Amino acid sequence: MPPRKIIIDTDPGQDDAVAILLALASPEDIEVLGITAVAGNVPLELTQKNARVVCELAGKTDVPVFAGCDRPMGRQLVTAEHVHGKTGLDGPSLPNPVMPLQDQHAVDFIIDTLRREDSGTVTLCVLGPLTNIATAFEKAPDVIERVQQIILMGGAYFEVGNITPTAEFNIYVDPEAAEITFKSGVDIVVLPLDVTHKALVTQPRNDAFRDLDTPSGIAVAQMTDFFERFDKEKYGSSGAPLHDPCVTAYLIAPELFSGRHINVEIETQSDLTRGMTVADWWGVTDRPANATFIGDLDADGFFALLVERIGRL
Repeated sequence: MPPRKIIIDTDPGQDDAVAILLALASPEDIEVLGITAVAGNVPLELTQKNARVVCELAGKTDVPVFAGCDRPMGRQLVTAEHVHGKTGLDGPSLPNPVMPLQDQHAVDFIIDTLRREDSGTVTLCVLGPLTNIATAFEKAPDVIERVQQIILMGGAYFEVGNITPTAEFNIYVDPEAAEITFKSGVDIVVLPLDVTHKALVTQPRNDAFRDLDTPSGIAVAQMTDFFERFDKEKYGSSGAPLHDPCVTAYLIAPELFSGRHINVEIETQSDLTRGMTVADWWGVTDRPANATFIGDLDADGFFALLVERIGRL
């Protein structure tokens, strides 16, 4: 089976970085056509830089990186330096990138790629707010039916919210973009907090990254060392959840995950619940299913995959 063609849309973020490394280390499963940056965890100036830093860390400087939208579709940007640090990649000391940022806007790259590649052969792997994706769909609605699948990290149901009592960060930052995406009719797979909070980087798991004794392995260990200080204090857990690598792991090994095909609606109107993913997990409405909502994973298998693949870099 040929590798899946993907575009990674991202706002790095330490966990985004690990997700990108996993993709770049898996050429037999994934062909990364490009990486598109969006404002989210930190502003666009840093997310596009961080995407190139990660490509260079992986030794994959031939992967083109594009800068996209610098703010949500209709709101002020909310960022998460309180989690990721002022650079977004706090933890390791990584050099500034040498590889160039592409001149083309990320939204135009997404549109052109979906028009150029055979219909139904490009998957959008979304690790941040959905601004670039929804903007592309609004600008060029003809590309929507050409998307093979959208696999995204975002939302929550049983785990409720991590930026507000009811909302997960990626959806909260741009709920209008999320609403456009979830109503697009594209085949969507959602990796919400319900599953990512089961992907905990415990000390033994982090030691496994460090013991690789490679630049990528050591950097991942240092990123999660920094990243986990916030979540361990917040949740009282034994480690920090690695949210975004669940997206690329699902692409490589979907058998590690389980969920349900359900209806998911996005709250955009209420100040109290803005960005909430209203997931009809129990099927109590007659609203049609529009997303596969993942609820569980084999955590040991997930981390074994991560360590094995990152060990290749």
